[in-house]
Amino acid sequence: MKKLILALIICSPSLLFAQKGTLFPGLAGENLIHGEVNLPEDVRGKHTLIGLAFSKKSEKSLNSWFTPVYDQLIKKPEEGLFAFSYDVNVYFVPMLTGAKRPAYQQVMKKVEKDVDPRLHPNVLFYQGTLKEYRDALNITDKDLPYFYLLDKDGKIIYATSGLYSRAKLQKIVDELPFE
Repeated sequence: MKKLILALIICSPSLLFAQKGTLFPGLAGENLIHGEVNLPEDVRGKHTLIGLAFSKKSEKSLNSWFTPVYDQLIKKPEEGLFAFSYDVNVYFVPMLTGAKRPAYQQVMKKVEKDVDPRLHPNVLFYQGTLKEYRDALNITDKDLPYFYLLDKDGKIIYATSGLYSRAKLQKIVDELPFE
């Protein structure tokens, strides 16, 4: 019974929130329009959603978020009574670490072709080590994408992981101010 309780605690999504209130660790990368972005430094003053993927499997799960996040948080809404928009930066970050680093340019070119051009400014490639992010962000499974919502100062206010779900995106939206 103790092992079952321990396993539930270890697998609990609440552990993702261990870093809540901490500053997101510095991450520099290049987006698909070939601009450099330094997180969280370049996004201060605005809420920011960051999705990180560490493996091919987690990248596929990360991709499940592209269209819903674009539609709800990035795309400018049509005029109308119920048109809501949010003042938020969004970055999807494939993390090229370890043996994947030499394939950086090749992977970037493939993603440029495969990803909707409207998302190119929002896809940010990181090339480097994983350890500092795994430790600082409590990353326990490289096969899952992890999402962090930062406040205007770059502090983590919400975290989740895994495939897209309407409920997960709604929790993120609930944390955002209306524009």
